[in-house]
Parts: sequence; C-alpha cells; structure tokens
Amino acid sequence: MSQHRYLPHTPAQIDEMLRACGASSLDDLYADVDPSLRLKGRYALPDALSEVEVRRGFDALNAQNTVLTCFAGCGAYDHYTPAAIQAVMQRSEYLTAYTPYQPEISQGTLQYIFEYQSMMCELTRMDVSNASMYDGATATAEAMLMAVNASRKKRRVLISATVDPKTAAVVNTYARYHRIAVEVIPARDGVTDRRELELMLGAGDVAGVIVATPNYRGILEDLSGWADLIHAAKALLIINSHALTLAWARPQGEWGADIAVGDAQSLGMPLNFGGPYLGYMCTTKALMRKMPGRIVGATTDALGQRTFVLTLQAREQHIRREKATSNICSNQGIMTLHAGAFMALYGAEGLRELNRLSANAAHFLARELEATGKMRLTYPDKPFINEFAMTMADGYTTGALLQALREQGILGGVAVDDTEIIIAVTEKRTPVEIDQYIQTVINL
Repeated sequence: MSQHRYLPHTPAQIDEMLRACGASSLDDLYADVDPSLRLKGRYALPDALSEVEVRRGFDALNAQNTVLTCFAGCGAYDHYTPAAIQAVMQRSEYLTAYTPYQPEISQGTLQYIFEYQSMMCELTRMDVSNASMYDGATATAEAMLMAVNASRKKRRVLISATVDPKTAAVVNTYARYHRIAVEVIPARDGVTDRRELELMLGAGDVAGVIVATPNYRGILEDLSGWADLIHAAKALLIINSHALTLAWARPQGEWGADIAVGDAQSLGMPLNFGGPYLGYMCTTKALMRKMPGRIVGATTDALGQRTFVLTLQAREQHIRREKATSNICSNQGIMTLHAGAFMALYGAEGLRELNRLSANAAHFLARELEATGKMRLTYPDKPFINEFAMTMADGYTTGALLQALREQGILGGVAVDDTEIIIAVTEKRTPVEIDQYIQTVINL
C-alpha cells in the first residue's frame, strides 16, 4: 500500500526505483534541493467543500492580488481578448480533438492548425508556417538551428544587439549545446549597425543573421537591402517581430526574410503570470523541410468531402532522431486555436485598427511625457508603433518613477537601467489612465 496519499507507488516500488537511480533513500535522492524548500508536513489541503465554498475560497485568494493598469511591454502586451474567442475555444470539436496523428478523429485540431498556418502566412508574407512553437524566444533559437542546418558546414550566427535580451539569452543557450558561435552585431542610435554587419559578414562562415523589428525598444528598423547583403554572403536572414505589429508594419516576407519568427501573445492572449505564450515560425518553400514542427494540409476524403491531414512532420517524435529537424514536442494547440480565432474575428482591417489605436495613444503619451520636462524620447528620430524608450532628466530615476506609478495603481513600464524606461500602450489604455500616468510624472 502507498505511504503517500496522492502517489500510487508502494514502498517496494520506491525502493526499486531508488536502486535504479543509485540513491539509498528519498532524502538522498533530493539531497541537492535546499531543505528550506522541501515540504516537511502534510499538504495544506482542506476537507471536501461545496461548489459555493470553493468559489468563495478562490474569490478570497483573488482579492489578495493587486491589479495594476499595465503600461509594460517588452514582449508581453495587454491587449483585449473578445469573449467570442473563449466561446470558440470551448467548442468540443476543437477542445477535445487532441491528437492530430489520427485525422479521422481529430478534424477539429487539424482544421484550426490549418487555418492558423494560412493566416500566419498571409500576415508574414511567407510561403509556409508550422504548427507553432513554445514562444518567440525558442522559435528564434530554432530558426538559428535551421540556418546552421541549411548551411551544413557554417557554425557562426550573428544576432543584433537590439534583439530582446531574453530572446538572445535563449538563442545563446541553444547555441552553446550545439557548438554554434553567436556574435553580437553592435547597435548605433537604437538600431542595428549596418556597417558593422557588413564587416562581420565579410569575415565569412556566417550561417544566419538575426534581427528584430520592432526591436527591444520598440523601434521599427529599416531593413532595406539587408536580404541582398546577407544572401550575397550565403547566409540566411531571420527577422523577429511581434505578430500583431505585422498587420501595420512591413512584414518579414517583404523585407526578403528567409525565416520569420516571433511571439503571437500580442494576438489577444491574456497576461497571466508569464504565460502561456505562442511562438510562430514561417519560412520559404526552399527551407520548408528544414523547419521544425508540423504542417497541416487540406485534401478530400473518399466521399469527396474537404478534410485535413498532416502533410509534413519532421520533428524527433515522428522520425529518426538523426534525421529530425528538432526535438520540439508540442504544437501549443490551444494557443494556436486562440490566435486563429483572434485573427479570424478581427480580420485584416480590424488588426490594423488595433495597431492604429495603440500607436495614436502611444505617440500622444510620448509627446506629453516629453512636455513635462522630466523625460525625453531616447531616440526621438526613430519610428515606433506602440512601444518606446524614454530617458529620465537629471535628478529623476526610473526606480522613483515606477514606485510613484505603482502607488497610483499603474505598472509604468520596464526599466532598462536607472535612467531609461520602456513604455508600451495598447488599445485598452483609456484617456483617463493615460492622463493619470502623465499627472504622476508631473508630480514627481
């Protein structure tokens, strides 16, 4: 009989597993875990409760949260989630048709993946899209591996200093264990230094170049001619962009990108303690078989009815490890459905309108903050949509600003350091909330 209330293993089974691990006891097995982090008593779980009691309990827990008006961004954006999306996600043909490997019983899953891929191709202006990745950072790292695999012998990748540091950290982690050399292209005036890129390409052995637009500080980088420059060096161009911005700014395919990646959280996915997120990846037909994940296609069955099937599956779970493009093993299905429903609900014009509303509010806030004399745009001559960097005037710090805003119920942005802050504005921010931000800065 099990000695643990919520674990089925008997003492004999536990002893057998410990011997296989080379441990003499459970304490020995968890010796590397700080004792202060280990549970020493019973789980703090109450006795059985009625439904109304459970609801009251969760309401009490929720009341302990402090909900702030969000002006923070840097990869996580507070966009509105229409109620219709939740209704679509809860439909049984989508919610319960989990596995896409048996098309006869998973048409719902296959259909929403197909629709998502089709819309992402339209959004990015690329040829093909996979069935999604974990998040934008891992999608970018997987794109780096694609570039190296496509080049066969080259083991050097260049990444711009203007890429989100969190994304760059994941890229470097992947590179370390694949013996890939990652070198940083310096920035000049808030954007990637093209002259430095040319010099680094000239040294040869470059498999791919990773840049971002909008970049970490929200600047829309001008990548005109970059594809020709990079392709002349026999390298691939990888462009990272937040998905929603592609409905307003020039998409990766029009810049001549070989691989388009980024996060789709901006497609209405609620902010919730760091997740869930959704990485997207689109590429050209020439690179399709180097792409990780899966591709769903449309066909007809024996009765002539439109159906959906997996048409490409090159990940480790499906084929021999040495032939696989990646060991990524989830297609973030429910988030793929969310993104697809969001894009279908708003349509192309609706997505552009979301960007327009956010951009108008962001530019208004930036102008008004500069008018206070206590902040200035870090890069005043650089274009942006809804996110921008501000530098504090002498005598003011980002720490003091964020504290003052918190006291007013506002999450004021992301501090780069003591003098620079990155602020994001979405269509959810009201004139009253924006004015409250401005007044707080005036009263510093």
